[in-house]
Amino acid sequence: MTRQVGLMLFFSILSLCMVFGQVSYSIPEEMAKGSLVGNIAQDLGLDVKRLKSGRARIYTGEGTEHVELDKEKGVLLIKERIDREALCGQTTPCALDFQIILENPMQFYSITVEITDVNDNSPVFKNSKMKFDVSEMAQIGSKFVLEKAIDDDVGTNGLQGYSLSQSDIFILNPYRIGSSRNVEMVLKKALDREKQDRVSLVLSALDGGNPQLSGTIEIIVTVLDANDNAPVCSQVEYKTNVKEDSSKGTILTTVTASDADEGLHGQVRYSISNAPKGALELFNIDEKSGMFTLVGELDYEKFRHFEIDVQASDEGGNADVCKVLIEVLDTNDNPPAINIMSASSTVAEDVKPGTVLTMMNVQDPDSNENGKVRCFLDDYDHFKIISTSNNFFTLITDSDLDRETKSAYNITVTCSDEGVPSLSKSVTLTLQISDVNDNAPVFERSSYEAYIVENNTPGLSIFTVKATDADWNQNARVSYMLEDSSVNGVPVSSYVSVSADSGVIHAVRSFDYEQIKDFHFRVKAQDGGSPPLSSNVTVKIMIQDQNDNPPQVLYPVQTGGSLVAEMVPRSADVGYLVTKVVAVDVDSGQNAWLSYKLQKATDRALFEVGLQNGEIRTIRQVTDKDAVKQRLTVIVEDNGQPSRSATVVVNVAVADSFPEVLSEFTELTHDKDYNDNLTFYLVLALAVVSFLFITCLVVIISVKIYRWRQSRILYHSNLPVIPYYPPRYSDTLGTGTLPHVYNYEVCRTTDSRKSDCKFGRAGSQNVLIMDPSATGTMQRIQSEKSILDEPDSPLEVRWL
Repeated sequence: MTRQVGLMLFFSILSLCMVFGQVSYSIPEEMAKGSLVGNIAQDLGLDVKRLKSGRARIYTGEGTEHVELDKEKGVLLIKERIDREALCGQTTPCALDFQIILENPMQFYSITVEITDVNDNSPVFKNSKMKFDVSEMAQIGSKFVLEKAIDDDVGTNGLQGYSLSQSDIFILNPYRIGSSRNVEMVLKKALDREKQDRVSLVLSALDGGNPQLSGTIEIIVTVLDANDNAPVCSQVEYKTNVKEDSSKGTILTTVTASDADEGLHGQVRYSISNAPKGALELFNIDEKSGMFTLVGELDYEKFRHFEIDVQASDEGGNADVCKVLIEVLDTNDNPPAINIMSASSTVAEDVKPGTVLTMMNVQDPDSNENGKVRCFLDDYDHFKIISTSNNFFTLITDSDLDRETKSAYNITVTCSDEGVPSLSKSVTLTLQISDVNDNAPVFERSSYEAYIVENNTPGLSIFTVKATDADWNQNARVSYMLEDSSVNGVPVSSYVSVSADSGVIHAVRSFDYEQIKDFHFRVKAQDGGSPPLSSNVTVKIMIQDQNDNPPQVLYPVQTGGSLVAEMVPRSADVGYLVTKVVAVDVDSGQNAWLSYKLQKATDRALFEVGLQNGEIRTIRQVTDKDAVKQRLTVIVEDNGQPSRSATVVVNVAVADSFPEVLSEFTELTHDKDYNDNLTFYLVLALAVVSFLFITCLVVIISVKIYRWRQSRILYHSNLPVIPYYPPRYSDTLGTGTLPHVYNYEVCRTTDSRKSDCKFGRAGSQNVLIMDPSATGTMQRIQSEKSILDEPDSPLEVRWL
């Protein structure tokens, strides 16, 4: 029979409806595990793929999950056997409420599964026997209250009636299920203890199921001697209200009954004859006083109403029954329960306002105002909570997020009821903000300047540029690179390089300050995001000078085959300017600061050199004892560390006339080959002159030869040549000047090379330059005419 009932319940789905996203099913209890509840995918209009992609799951809050979801087929199945009586007791209808949650996007559907009753419980009596002591004086029609049976089933499967075994002494009063009347046994025939002192009956309780189930209790009646008055309750019903938080020992009411008999037959005893399941653990009645007290802890959410039968009986077995009706009043003793249905722990910082972050279900088992719940957030500008339906709340974004401002939030949601005092409960949700590449790298400075000393080693680290990115992880990983540009037409990459990871700038080549003093380029910092963001900065590299160039002497000019001499008259006074050493240094700064020192001199007591300007002056009066030829060695040093220097030899002629100078300097400068050539010309000239005097016949020829010979002698003579400097010659580099004019007048003869020369007019200085290898005559600069044509003209000459 049980198998038939199970099969019948398995295949019966009583009703299915879908209203505004809610689906209801009705199934019988006791269905086998894995039994079909309904095709939820079809009933909700969802594709089975949506159930899979949305990771559909059943949410039951804090309750037990009796139904499971088969996402492969889109159906609901029985997860474990359902006992309606254990689940709902006498409450009807009995239903399971749960939600199906979907994600991506978040959705939920409310499901109600009504559990219908099957006749799986027989009526049960609390006791197996009932005993009555009945006086033989009991009047016909006396009533005896019998114990009621309890059937956990409901509806037609519940208790439907009672029957009493066949007896000619007692009959069962008609009883209607659902009425407040008692089950009563009525005496229909006078008792006679002497004939029968004990009567045994069986009371059967029947339900309305199919097949019908029943329960029995044995009734034993003991016939006593006369006690012809039964106790009578003062009230048929005693009503009382009690708060669920009342303490143990609280007196609820007092039941009273009276018995007209005297003595032992008039003493009344009180007892609970019939009570709902669990009531005996909560209530107690004093046997003698009838005081009804609370002995357990009430819970309005479990039991709201109690109907208890109290029996008042005397020693003779006579009894009367009254009812105690107890209403339990709700108190605000339950805070709201917050159940997280679905939550996102991470969200991108670029989500739009209104994005759903968390769905919650909030339940408060209290009633009326005590069960009304509202939820709110602490002070958060970026989030808000809204109520989507009854007891369902959604946490959403309310404004734009920025991970760089705040990367994580601990969002506290507080839900409180409207009871007095109000009870509340909070839950903290942790939300991590994931990074989006919305920040470009930023350099520490708007521009950079760096210095490097010239002659550096290629590969030398110059300095480091640094950029930071406010983003995180890969989006904040900065790499550096050179922007394409050129310096003096050459790619900048041939001058410097930059480390992609560290930003260290290295010199690719060795720099020369004299070629390039500074240059600039741009460095780009790019992050690792997708798409990448970048910024750039201008870098200026300035080359610092190094003392790597010695001074260069511009004047006097040093030549390998000539001798320069500065002429000083013997009448020169103290401080007479002999000449000026002009030198430059291509370095800069203090590396180009030059100083002049007299290193060697024929007579140190006669000349000195200006430390800063290089001017050579006399420091005493020139005398006749001073040597004509004076040789000065001047050293020019710069101010670098270490310093560099150059030397120059200055020849000074101390004389008042050119012949004196020529005889002194030319004897020292002609070599042996030059003297041999000179002797040859002298002998030849002497022979020609003698031949002219002896041979008259060849006078004309001799004259011509003589003239030719004189012109040749003048052309090949080794007369000194005076250099010519333009007036007010100046040092273009700014290290010194020669503001003097060197003009001379020369008297010449047609005699031999040792003919006298005299000054026609002299400037402030006289300079002689003699070339030991020269054999030619002076050439005039001012005119292209021959010297012989204008014998008395003043002459300005230079060395050729």
